Amino acid sequence: MSRNLTTSTAATVAVSVPAGAAATRRADDGALPDLKQRTAKAALISSVCQVTSLALRAGSLMILSRLLTPTDFGLVGMVTAITGFMALFKDAGLSDAAVQQGSITHEQSSMLFWINAGIGCTLGLLCVVFASSVALFYGEPRLHPIMQAVGSSFVFTGLSTQHRALLLRGMRIHVIALTEVTALFTSILVAVTMAATGFGYWALVASTIILPAGTAIGVWQATRWVPDWPRRRSGTRSMIVYGGTVTLNSLVVYIAYNVEKVLLGRFWGAAPLGIYGRAYQLVNLPNDSLLSTLGSVAFPALCRVQDDPVRFRRYFLRMYGLFLSIAMPITVACALFSEDIVEILLGPSWGAVAPVFRLLTPTILSIALVNPFGWLLFANGRVARSLKIALLIAPVTILAYSLGLGSGPVGVATGFSTAMVILVVPIILWSKLNTLITGRDILGAVAHPVGSLAIAAVVALLARPWLAQIHWTLLRLSTASALLFLVYLLTLLFVFRQKDQYIDLLRQVGLWRTRRGGSDQSDQ
Repeated sequence: MSRNLTTSTAATVAVSVPAGAAATRRADDGALPDLKQRTAKAALISSVCQVTSLALRAGSLMILSRLLTPTDFGLVGMVTAITGFMALFKDAGLSDAAVQQGSITHEQSSMLFWINAGIGCTLGLLCVVFASSVALFYGEPRLHPIMQAVGSSFVFTGLSTQHRALLLRGMRIHVIALTEVTALFTSILVAVTMAATGFGYWALVASTIILPAGTAIGVWQATRWVPDWPRRRSGTRSMIVYGGTVTLNSLVVYIAYNVEKVLLGRFWGAAPLGIYGRAYQLVNLPNDSLLSTLGSVAFPALCRVQDDPVRFRRYFLRMYGLFLSIAMPITVACALFSEDIVEILLGPSWGAVAPVFRLLTPTILSIALVNPFGWLLFANGRVARSLKIALLIAPVTILAYSLGLGSGPVGVATGFSTAMVILVVPIILWSKLNTLITGRDILGAVAHPVGSLAIAAVVALLARPWLAQIHWTLLRLSTASALLFLVYLLTLLFVFRQKDQYIDLLRQVGLWRTRRGGSDQSDQ
């Protein structure tokens, strides 16, 4: 199971910097006595940036889907199915290892940097060497130069991994978020410009390169940290072992969640893969963005309280409940309003995406229920258990969507969702084993959003005949979504009495003040 498919101590977390090097090497993390408040503020800032990122991605999807063809997306999808597999090795799990450690020295960070840089360059070279083999496998010669070009993205990722880890350790998550949003905006601008001027699929290729390049530039400027030359006895062995297990875990998860794209590309061709890929990207985009946002906050925060089981349980359950309360209604809205969403975001020529889009929503709901447990396992150092869970997931999902392959994208989506729904309960029970988190805790976190969502969905379905009379698609979707989310929110806050919890969260980030003793002061 992946920490973020994308994953304590109260001790000071610091990077040791040699004396006299403060001007060029800077420790980005330190004691965090106000961890609860800083975590809440980091979550808020990161959420704002992720909302911006989601809006940018949705906007680019709308524009590029109208400028490019399913074949264009399918060609790049064929390559990214391969390079995505290679990307599992790009940081060798050393980013997570650096964050999970109670403390880390400058020499250790430097050694990890050079390992990551070497891996990035090696992966880029492998893309060049095996580009012809990939083109031969798919029977598509246009993939040769695409594969070679996309390989350069690994180099930029390798050069930025440890700088990003330093920012995470220091809970400077807002810096990472702002950097990634800026890089994303630049990559989208270039891609749209190229697509509009007739470059076709090369617009998508350029976007995949500019995003990691821009992120690398941003995190280097933010940290101002310059690594030393590597030293053999730097004490990184335990982190390399941890990172190796994380990488193997990610490898198994990637196979479980992505082989269907390779199979569709191989046996059905670029256009069906383009349809399936657009459906998966569209339905997974909100969930993935939210998981990345809260994961970037939850993982380092949980690492800092891993030796305090009571606080660890409380932090995890709060983050888990918050994630579900946002992710679940968005995914259900995708299922209820799939045709309108596809028409607005992709255009009328992509109608074949809608049924696949709807059939994948159980997959995304299941992922939303289980993936946050990666934060728990990785922060506690239980990466071996996470790997075992991944080894459970992989054969079940591969068998399920292989059985549906004969029916194309629709059959694959049906098989994938069936497998993931079956796996939810076993994964959760195994993940929480030997922790203070109980089955009642999980049911409590799930029950409130599920109950609220059930009521909201019934209201939306009852209103469907009235909504169908609205002929303008955007207005119909906006009205239906507003009704669903309004009923959901009112039910969650007042019927299930969750208002106080969210007010407490707003207090932590300084957005809610209470009157005390005639003065207005925030509740810390």
